[in-house]
Amino acid sequence: MFGVSDIDDNNVYKKNKKIAMLDLLITAQKEGFIDDIGIQEEVDTFMFEGHDTIALALTYTLMLLANHRSIQHTVIAEIDEIFGDSERQADLDDLSKMRYLERCIKESLRLYPPVPAIGRLLSEDVTLSGYGVPEGTYCHIQCFDLHRRGDLYKDPLVFDPDRFLPENCSDRHPYAYIPFSAGPRNCIGQKFAILEMKSAISSLLRHYELLPVTKPEDLKFTADLVLRTTNPVYVKFVKKEKNK
Repeated sequence: MFGVSDIDDNNVYKKNKKIAMLDLLITAQKEGFIDDIGIQEEVDTFMFEGHDTIALALTYTLMLLANHRSIQHTVIAEIDEIFGDSERQADLDDLSKMRYLERCIKESLRLYPPVPAIGRLLSEDVTLSGYGVPEGTYCHIQCFDLHRRGDLYKDPLVFDPDRFLPENCSDRHPYAYIPFSAGPRNCIGQKFAILEMKSAISSLLRHYELLPVTKPEDLKFTADLVLRTTNPVYVKFVKKEKNK
């Protein structure tokens, strides 16, 4: 890591110049764009924002795979095709090949978005569904309900990863699916989150089979900033026997 004195302030924002996040923030502070509190908030976001959300996303995805054995077996077949009998760790190229697992993750995020609602303060007057909404209004967007609308998704409560085949989502409105929010204030870590989930789930499924305990109909949610349940979500892990 290099010090602020090593940074060329004129080039710090250029795309072809790689720079550590904290150095970028300190440089922005020198230019008056942010203060100490702002730096702390940005660092806290990067360090802690993904913990609860990723944990919940993994929980719901594993539960769904456990309850849909044929889909789980298709994921395992994809993983076996990538790794064979190798015990090596996954790299980015391997993760990019996990297309079916990615569709499973996206479908899980549709049914159980870890952040079930988001808020936006309108910075200008807008018209929504024919109604004028003035600047300064706080809008509450229910992602959980949006993702389960029958006019947007056929059989919306069914876990169907093929909803996210390119041909099945090409005509879907881009804001019909917003587990990471959307627009200029969307989640900055969404690509990393998908990679993190692929890495964790593929590693588990290389060594364990998932059996259902908690079923989707057993879930009871509680009011929180993230999609928590009133009771724990259980999945049974069965160790796979290695081929002799």
